[in-house]
Amino acid sequence: MNTPTSSKPKALIVIPSADLLPLTEPAGHPGVSTGFYLVELAQILKEFGDEYDFTFATPGGLVPQLEINGLALSMHAAAKFSSATVSATAAQVFRFDVDAFRAKRPGLVARRDTELALARRYLGRLPVSEALPGSDKEVVVLRDDLIKSMQDLPEHTFPSVEQLVHRHRDPEDSFDLGAFDFVHMPGGHAPMVDFVDNPWLGELLHTLRENRVLISLICHAPIAMASAKYRVSPDGTVVTDSEHAFNGVRVTTVAKSAELFVLSNGYLKIPGKKVRMGYFIDEALGDAGYQVQTTTNPTAIKVIWEEGVRLLTSNGPQAIDEHTAHLRTLLPRH
Repeated sequence: MNTPTSSKPKALIVIPSADLLPLTEPAGHPGVSTGFYLVELAQILKEFGDEYDFTFATPGGLVPQLEINGLALSMHAAAKFSSATVSATAAQVFRFDVDAFRAKRPGLVARRDTELALARRYLGRLPVSEALPGSDKEVVVLRDDLIKSMQDLPEHTFPSVEQLVHRHRDPEDSFDLGAFDFVHMPGGHAPMVDFVDNPWLGELLHTLRENRVLISLICHAPIAMASAKYRVSPDGTVVTDSEHAFNGVRVTTVAKSAELFVLSNGYLKIPGKKVRMGYFIDEALGDAGYQVQTTTNPTAIKVIWEEGVRLLTSNGPQAIDEHTAHLRTLLPRH
């Protein structure tokens, strides 16, 4: 069950586990391989790993998939994300030499290596998403080595969100969602599939809120808040309430402009085709009743803290260091 039993403080990590992102265009497309962004989780593990015991879960109890495109070196540049992306793109246009490319970016390589070591330590053997036509050339080379590096690791099991809620409600089970200091959910495109329209995730969010557990969401993960319209009663009845306690609070997330760039110029680009996903997260959260705040420059950092509901959101991998530092200031000192 992967549930901590020590006396250390506890944190819950809910990782999206969808491995296929549906597309509405091109018509009839089967969808693209996807997963979660390690960079949006690993900094949390690094910052709090010595202090906290983690419980890892996924929406449906499936093993999460690493998003290979989230391992591009520019994704690990945090506040320097924009300049790192421009530099990486220019370096890969002609006569790409992966060794020379990495040699010029030793700090980013070292950070990624550290984060991959954390993934192996905490998450075990993970599937890795497929490289796409628009994938960064360096991560295409990385993928095979990454899979080999994990092949001898044990495959962990992950409880589902529904199982967590049931255990919390069971008077004979000592598991208590209120015992966690915080929950963190990383992004990648996977949350667009299994964080949305998920009644059990809605019930989890409200149970955590009622127990004053801090909720931390980054990049695509804030789409989870669209599921807050749902509650699930003890008999399994799903109730929808558009006037729920989170309604109207401020959130930030990946901007539509950033998504359009990824669809037309980034790793989701399909050469010669117009590519569209089913929806944009910022628009969906606005439709769900939230005050969505994004940045004009999609690579700028945005972090929002809503104290009343103890909700911390930020807008992408560029924000992970600031997000983590802000989370640290909000948590009790142990």
